[in-house]
Amino acid sequence: MDNHQKRNLTFLTIGLIFMLSGIEYAVILPTIWRYLQILEAPPYFLGLGLSAFSLSALVTGPLFGIWSDRSKTTKSIVLFSNVFEIVGNFMYFIGYSKWLLLCSRIVAGVGAGAGSSIFGFLTRSTQPEERAGIFAAIMAGRQAGLLVGPAFNLFLRLCDFKLGPFVVNKYTSPGIFMCLLWVLLQFVVLAMYWDVPPVSCEGGATMMEMKQEEVEEEVPLMGSDEEPVHTYRALNSDQLETSTSSDMQPVHRASDPFRNFSASREFLREEVVVVLTAQFITLFNQTALETMVTPLTQRHFNFGELGNSLMYSLCGVEVILGFFFVRWLSRKVADRAVLAAGLVICCTACIWCLIFLCNPRGGYGWELSAFIIGVFLQLLGLPFVAVSQVSLFSKVTAEKTQGFSQGVRRSVGGLATILGPLWAGGLTNNLYIMLGMMLALLLMITVMTALSYDRLTEPRAVQSAQSSDSGG
Repeated sequence: MDNHQKRNLTFLTIGLIFMLSGIEYAVILPTIWRYLQILEAPPYFLGLGLSAFSLSALVTGPLFGIWSDRSKTTKSIVLFSNVFEIVGNFMYFIGYSKWLLLCSRIVAGVGAGAGSSIFGFLTRSTQPEERAGIFAAIMAGRQAGLLVGPAFNLFLRLCDFKLGPFVVNKYTSPGIFMCLLWVLLQFVVLAMYWDVPPVSCEGGATMMEMKQEEVEEEVPLMGSDEEPVHTYRALNSDQLETSTSSDMQPVHRASDPFRNFSASREFLREEVVVVLTAQFITLFNQTALETMVTPLTQRHFNFGELGNSLMYSLCGVEVILGFFFVRWLSRKVADRAVLAAGLVICCTACIWCLIFLCNPRGGYGWELSAFIIGVFLQLLGLPFVAVSQVSLFSKVTAEKTQGFSQGVRRSVGGLATILGPLWAGGLTNNLYIMLGMMLALLLMITVMTALSYDRLTEPRAVQSAQSSDSGG
């Protein structure tokens, strides 16, 4: 089996991992509130349970990223992290007390932290021009899980039997079901996941990158210890010594990706700050809307479980189609253009909701139509922003520390998924304030994107790769 086949099977396995994360969310979320009530948990435990998963993933993401950057492998990390998913979901199945249920979500969240290693691997294993398409397909996998998850609930809610000393009912069955799925995934990872070598540029040159720092210092990233890549650019006198030193010691630098690494120099650059801000605002607004939608449909349209399930299914279909449209679009236009288009759509959607949903007028049909258009526009912009900011982030940060960088990015997103529901939860009856803040955030990141548009691209480098037979 050649590297191309291994690469495709590995990407398929990664898609399955993200799909299972979507299924887990979809089968646990509908029943966790009632499950906590049975365990005599106070109402605030629902927020704790939902936030605990994101919190542990937020903390462990950068740690898994550092591990993958130093080891240059991800298969062992994925296998290790999946153990936490298995144990966490089994703890959820046992139940017993509200504290055990809370701990189960914390443990399962540790497993989700490996996503940073996976995105780092995808960055090293893809060419920049194909990266957005790959990321879009992987993200669509999670949305597919969110879409098919409710279908599993149809038979899980019928469970009513004992498995040894444990009771299997519609509240505990999601735990054992997901535990079994993660166990099966372990065998899939063992059989179909390979730590394929990083892709190389055309003409046999190894991948390199050049990132602009405060003093515009250049550090060539080596994909091979034998074949160096020379880059040419203008250097002033105070940069000459640094450049020469980095060229003369490529092997030593490649052995330790965090040698001379500076978090402030890496993450406080203009383009990185813009992309991380886009990540935070996108997920903050998305989770705030998810929190707001169900109370809104109940208050204005009397939607029950069936109506909400149908709505979420249609939303899932739209988002999946959106991701595949962005996958196609990313081959035609630059990531920054996709990001700008997505922000414009999101701003339009937020303005629409402010005008027509905060103080609805007209009959039932007009209110429902205005609501459908608002949700459609919100979901339409989501894939544009989500895919483009992940792809851009992988291009404006160092490839050699990509696992840690992706961990930081996902931690920023995790913080947003914690704060978003907290913000929206107390403002479901004050939509002007809630949506007004969301629009203000969107306008802020839109202005930031416009001002930094020229910097939102992969740093350019002129490469001169020596042929393999020249011996360096």
